[in-house]
Amino acid sequence: MPLLINREVVNQDTWQFLDAEATIEQLPADGDVVVPLALYLEHRDALLARNGALGVQFNGDDEIEPLLADLDKLALVAVEFPVFRDGRGFSQARVVRRAGFSGQLRAVGDVTRDRFEYLYRCGFDALQVPEERFNPEALNAFGEIGVYYQGAADDKRPIYRR
Repeated sequence: MPLLINREVVNQDTWQFLDAEATIEQLPADGDVVVPLALYLEHRDALLARNGALGVQFNGDDEIEPLLADLDKLALVAVEFPVFRDGRGFSQARVVRRAGFSGQLRAVGDVTRDRFEYLYRCGFDALQVPEERFNPEALNAFGEIGVYYQGAADDKRPIYRR
């Protein structure tokens, strides 16, 4: 899967993602790892004590309120978009950024070209695009929209304040 970070294709990803059925016993001893929110909430202290950077992944069905207090301990937050019509991840990204998270905010799942610019406006700085939905011309999606009426993570000022 192509990974875009700050609007550029990155060839190497150091993060290992654990699936939703993963257990604490399957956790690698060290290295950068992203765990499901449920696993994080269940084994928070053990996960924070391990070597390597830690990330958490959740989707629109998850209640993220308990996670917001720990954002300063995380290096990556991954928001899953399970299907195109599910836009709850946009709102969750805004909540995470407004809570002060400054690490990598990554969109995973059904990430498509027509959403790239909106994902960045909501605070995502990394997009994991399915292989079948990516081609080099997809990078042209950035900058296609020249005027925004509402403020967002990339520019908080609404158009009448610019």
